[in-house]
Amino acid sequence: MKEFNLNNIIRPNIQKLKGYSSARDEFKGEAEVYLDANENPFGTLNRYPDPQQIAIKKRLSEIKGVNENQIFIGNGSDEVIDLAFRIFCEPGKDKALTFSPSYGMYSVSAAINDVKLVELPLTSDFQINVEELNPYLKDEALKLIFICSPNNPTGNCFEGEAIQYILKEFKGIVIIDEAYIDFSTKESFINQLKNYQNLIISQTFSKAWGLAGVRVGVAYTNSDIIDLYNKVKPPYNISTLNQEAVLNKLDNLAQFEIEKNIILNEKEKLEKQLQEIELVKKIYPSEANFILIEVTNANKLYNSLVAQKIIIRNRNSLVNNCIRITVGSEKENKKLMTALKELSVTPDEVENSF
Repeated sequence: MKEFNLNNIIRPNIQKLKGYSSARDEFKGEAEVYLDANENPFGTLNRYPDPQQIAIKKRLSEIKGVNENQIFIGNGSDEVIDLAFRIFCEPGKDKALTFSPSYGMYSVSAAINDVKLVELPLTSDFQINVEELNPYLKDEALKLIFICSPNNPTGNCFEGEAIQYILKEFKGIVIIDEAYIDFSTKESFINQLKNYQNLIISQTFSKAWGLAGVRVGVAYTNSDIIDLYNKVKPPYNISTLNQEAVLNKLDNLAQFEIEKNIILNEKEKLEKQLQEIELVKKIYPSEANFILIEVTNANKLYNSLVAQKIIIRNRNSLVNNCIRITVGSEKENKKLMTALKELSVTPDEVENSF
């Protein structure tokens, strides 16, 4: 097992950085008169939001079983990703690594931060090839490894043994992106935080929690890394309205479970119905709220559905002739299936049917 030393992988300028201390960072609790932040004294949203999102962290701590000082609240999980590059990777010098196909923002954030991103192809069954990865684990310039599990767009979880191996052998930061973990039958790696000081778990309120429009993500890790995130983030990165929306969801866990189970039931129905469509060649197993399917001609099928005002995700550029279908409401799913049945023909005629 490689020895992990956080100080060895932080950018020197970040180690020296003194983070901005906002007016609300310097005062805790409630007051009767606020004359510290140059705010307009009138209105209902005239005050700055809580810069540390204390109420959300307290509630998440109770739900997830982690300490409040192990939680970072970001402006979407994209901020969690971007800040990792800013904290640990020197532009034009360091590297990050992920597996392909996977979530596209890893490459975008790497490019924005001028960090080379190594993209290792997954195996034919969309798993991590540890033997191919091994040489990269010895690269001193490699600071971050991103693991999206359940993976987007493939929908599967990676084998736990492979992830454990990476956590043990890599002396940099491992970020496990669990945006879809609430839909999965697999356990979150959040239970492994106590075992690995180099582990960051990224989750989001955009998927199972139904708050994509709110843009709130979460990172769970050790308190030392959380301190770095708090030092680098903008002072008021989550608005008051967005914090309230998250708290309302967290206070209604029963409704969350009801909606999640409806989605999972709809996914099961969709998977069965897709098996009867001639255009569908393969349905990949999914641990998320979407299904990756191989079809006869992804580009033409996508365009045909767009013409009917049905939008799916064309993933042909990542996985040959594959489309990704998000599980929608019963009404939306029925409309999709009706369109697919109308487009479906016998196998011999498929290529000439569009």
